[in-house]
Amino acid sequence: QGQLVESGGGLVQAGGSLRLSCSGSGRMFSTTSMGWFRQAPGKAREFVAAIPWTGGSAYYAGSVKGRYTVTKDGVKKTEYLQMNMLKPEDTAVYYCAVSSRSYNLDQSRAYNSWGQGTQVTVSS
Repeated sequence: QGQLVESGGGLVQAGGSLRLSCSGSGRMFSTTSMGWFRQAPGKAREFVAAIPWTGGSAYYAGSVKGRYTVTKDGVKKTEYLQMNMLKPEDTAVYYCAVSSRSYNLDQSRAYNSWGQGTQVTVSS
């Protein structure tokens, strides 16, 4: 199914912004849903955001809604996660993933392939 490559993580102060990118093969992006998850030290991986491949609206975890925006560029074969008004509790390794499903995208078991993760650190 191809590889996913993430980029854009880093260190930012609280209130700042970062944009993560996730690139993959063309086949992957045209017929798959895309999702973002994150995992903080000592915590389970949690859902952040997803866009179903059927063309429905993106949806978000409550903790990031209104601050994060996920978009998909089919031409560039890249998905973006724009993160604004970052908080220290947003610190985590962020992962993008693809799924052949268009439902239950808030569940990690729905996904077939994962990126390697990119670290986001928000200082207070």
